[in-house]
Amino acid sequence: MPSQTTDITPPARSALSGLVGNTPVLHISEPLACGGRGFWAKLEGFNPGGIKDRPALHMVERARARGDLRPGARIVESTSGTLGLGLALAGMVYGHPVTLVTDPGLEASMTRLLTAYGARVDVVGEPHPTGGWQQARRDRVDRLRSQHPQSWCPDQYNNPDNTSAYTPLALEMASELGHIDVLVCSVGTGGHSAGVSRVLQQLYPGLKLVGVDTIGSTIFGQAARPRLMRGLGSSIYPRNVAYDRFSEVHWVAPGEAVWTCRQLANSHYATGGWSVGAVALVAGWLARTLPARTRIAAIFPDGPQRYLGTVFDDDYCAAHGLLDEPPAPEPEVIGRPDEKDVTRWSRCTTVVDPLALSPRPQRGARASACARKRPHTSPKTPT
Repeated sequence: MPSQTTDITPPARSALSGLVGNTPVLHISEPLACGGRGFWAKLEGFNPGGIKDRPALHMVERARARGDLRPGARIVESTSGTLGLGLALAGMVYGHPVTLVTDPGLEASMTRLLTAYGARVDVVGEPHPTGGWQQARRDRVDRLRSQHPQSWCPDQYNNPDNTSAYTPLALEMASELGHIDVLVCSVGTGGHSAGVSRVLQQLYPGLKLVGVDTIGSTIFGQAARPRLMRGLGSSIYPRNVAYDRFSEVHWVAPGEAVWTCRQLANSHYATGGWSVGAVALVAGWLARTLPARTRIAAIFPDGPQRYLGTVFDDDYCAAHGLLDEPPAPEPEVIGRPDEKDVTRWSRCTTVVDPLALSPRPQRGARASACARKRPHTSPKTPT
């Protein structure tokens, strides 16, 4: 008997989701490590839009299953770019219009690409007086949702489906690598570091998780400051970050990420943007300093295409002072995350939820892209 429902995903669109996952791994060695040492990189840039294709599809699927997202209803979310690509894909697969709220820091090429994929891109014009661009975007999401009463916001920072979406990625890595001793992840919403480590630490109880953040990000207890790098870091406190699973955290500066991205391009062809450079810098150092037989895996969230006008543009990098000198051979070490404002590659082996540190005014807001609370952020912070 034919199905009575009219909400059936067309086969051609359903096949699009099959393009996501089963990405390759590549062994990275010189010049980031030498003497036969190195680390394994999971190349998530081989997904159509990058690593966030995974949570975008999964969050939409689960919301539809629960009835939170009605057939044909609009998806509205704030994004600095990569999740936007994933939501554009998910909207195409499941037949939902998509509105993405961003800010002037989004690359023009990304705006054109998102529009080409059928998403409506809404750019806020002014930063919030105390919450910066991130809060301005969140406020715009609230206003747009009030204009579309049945619309749905994924709320990637708090949505547990963002974390569970990465179970397949963890299982892929286990199958490809056989055993993993150390996992290195960039941290933004906290989704992929939490989701992948949850599975891998069950499979390999001794696995250590190393987080990589950007200078100027509040996620691990630093003060909010203007940030140049997009795709990692935050000026709010994502509740998906699994603080208790991290063995240590590193903060990386933009110039250090640029140097590493370019080294990867010159030596391994496989490279990417800010997050890839920051993760590779840390993973390379771990490969140089940990015992030789340690198996290190790093997740590269995307590829280089989005960054041709920034990371790989000499004029842009020179204008921002990003070509001055290579990174130091090792990170500066600090005793606790809020000990001082770090300005270069730094490492801390004390990892705690910053909301559990000594109370500070206006630093206790939860990070919901659909919430109306206003966390303390820098007005100039781009994401």
